[in-house]
This record gives sequence, structure tokens and C-alpha cells, in this order.
Amino acid sequence: MTPRPVIGISTHVLEAAWGRWDTIRTVLLGERYPAVVQAAGGLAVLLPPDAAEHAADAVARIDALVIAGGSDIDPARYGAARHPETVASEPERDAWETALLRAALDAGLPVLGICRGMQLLNVVCGGTLLQHLPDVVGHLGHVGAADTYGRHPVRPVPGTLVGGLLPEAWVDVPTFHHQAVDRLGEGLSVSAWAEDGTVEAVEGAGFTIGVQWHPEQGDDLRLMTALVRTAAARAAAVPG
Repeated sequence: MTPRPVIGISTHVLEAAWGRWDTIRTVLLGERYPAVVQAAGGLAVLLPPDAAEHAADAVARIDALVIAGGSDIDPARYGAARHPETVASEPERDAWETALLRAALDAGLPVLGICRGMQLLNVVCGGTLLQHLPDVVGHLGHVGAADTYGRHPVRPVPGTLVGGLLPEAWVDVPTFHHQAVDRLGEGLSVSAWAEDGTVEAVEGAGFTIGVQWHPEQGDDLRLMTALVRTAAARAAAVPG
């Protein structure tokens, strides 16, 4: 049996409570992230925040990297003052995921950034973010109701990697975000748009994709299946 490719997924470290514990620092990740990796044929491995100098070692032991969604990125990382609606509360995660992304890009590892993960990919490549999208588009259509994900259509760009994987003119996606790409990072191109002009996907060299929506919250496995397939082919081509 061919080994499943190892897909590393970044995680949170947050205060949580359950059972007899009122508060305990906990490594957290929504169950849907590893579930879609497994459904796509990959072996999911969680990557909790660590010292940045260990990122290259972590990347060397996985076949692809998923940067998961989560809280806002510290705007100081792209040279901006904090907007009143920005909730940037995970500096350790910011530093760790930045290091992971840089190591993965340097190594040519397949990468999928989801929501915050797409935004961080853009920032790592030198881009900037719109810190509160409703200020720009004038509506809350990218954010679901309390404790739910919204849905809206996105338009993949023909001729791009995302456009090839999602060839429909419009794709309905699960969404939950209030920030978005502003200035595009170096080496990235836009590969999907929302109806209101919001950047919904970016891509770079090799298999480097960021999507602003949450594919793990739906039943469309095409992006994750492509990531796993690319990771498997890369692993098979690497000696030893």
C-alpha cells in the first residue's frame, strides 16, 4: 500500500475549558480540517506553534502545508495601524505560521492557505490587507450569522490553477471573514473574485494557493484532493 502523503495543518493555542478543567492552554483546530485531509487521501498532522527556527525542520517532515483559518493577523506585520475592528490576539501563531510559510515556499512544498491562511500568505509575500471589509464593500455578505458560516458565489479566473480545479463560471462557497487582500504580494496573482470585487483566491509558483473561503466547511473536496495528489507526486519523486 502506498503511504498517504503527510499534510501538516497549523493550529491555535488558546485557553479552553472542559471536564474538570476550568481553564487550560489547549492546542485547538476545528475537526473539519483533518477530516477533509483524510477524506482526500492524506495523513493529517497538527502543527502547534513552536519557535520559528524549527519551521524548516517541520516542513522537511511533511509533504504539504495547510495554514488554517483563525483570528486576525497583527497589522504591524504589514506596516499598518490597528483598525478598531481588528482582533489580533495570537502573536505566537503569527510568528510560527510566518516561519512555516517561508520555509514551505523556499522548499517548493505544496501550500493551501485557508481564510486567515490566504491573508498570511499575502502578507508573507509583501502584500497588505483590508482590515475591515464592510468599510469597503458596504455589506456583511462575507460573514455568516452568529456561530454559522455564510455562503456566496465566487468567480474563478480561467487559465489559473484555481480556475482549472474549479472550472465553473461561479462556485458557491462557505465564508466567514471580515478582512481581505488589499495590495497583492509579490509573486502572487488573483485566481478568484467575489461579485463585489473582493479577492477570493490567490496563487503563486508551483502549488501555492490561498482561498478566502472555508472549503473544509463544505463538501467540495477538489482543492484538498489536488493538494494531496500534488503532495503524493512530490513525495514519490523525492529520493529516499
